[in-house]
Amino acid sequence: MEWADEGVVLGVRRLGESSVILEVMTRAHGRHAGVVRGGRSGRMRPVLQPGNSVSLVWRARIEEQLGVFAVEGGQLRAARYMGSALALNLLGAAVALTRLLPERDPHADVHDALALLADHVADDAVGPGLLALFELSLLAELGFGLDLSRCVATGVTDHLAYVSPKSGCAVSAAAGEPWKDRLLPLPPFLSGALAAPPSPQDVLDALRVTGFFLARHVYGPRGMPAPDGRERVIAILQRLSGPSPQ
Repeated sequence: MEWADEGVVLGVRRLGESSVILEVMTRAHGRHAGVVRGGRSGRMRPVLQPGNSVSLVWRARIEEQLGVFAVEGGQLRAARYMGSALALNLLGAAVALTRLLPERDPHADVHDALALLADHVADDAVGPGLLALFELSLLAELGFGLDLSRCVATGVTDHLAYVSPKSGCAVSAAAGEPWKDRLLPLPPFLSGALAAPPSPQDVLDALRVTGFFLARHVYGPRGMPAPDGRERVIAILQRLSGPSPQ
């Protein structure tokens, strides 16, 4: 068995004296693991850092085996964000979410969203908003996608201001006014209206929306909390914009 693909590094585990087990989110083969011989060498350690993109060839005698990776570096991003607590927590939250996907189950959109986040994770103005968009993509891939394209009550596509916690659909400002205390806020960038980087408060509102549905459909049924990195991102954003209810 053999295939070639590209992927984003999620993490490594030590194997013996010189090798590692590499976990990657590949574009065509999903979340996948394999042995990298010599992965603890000085040449390979900088390549196998979380958030880096790599080119891979996977080989195994049969499909069910762990297999062996041959790895070449691609976009080596890790050095850009190693000193940023916000960037490391953004990436950590996204990696933890990616690990909820079934192993070896293709999710090209999640790979692309993760690579985009990794590209901008060191940009404090853009990275946090991309985490919210990544969570939106992951919800869709898990079968719990939100419909933020039009108002569920009237069908209009403009002046969308809320998300219904019952249906996961957008609600316009006018239709939602009588029930606004029961609805979730919908920042414009979450529905695709992005003219400029979102404010910290807009990102907090977006993470409130995605966090609500992740808790309902993903964390709750699994009996698990949200990733620590996600909570740290929220804390950092709250310091920038003031408290926001979760």
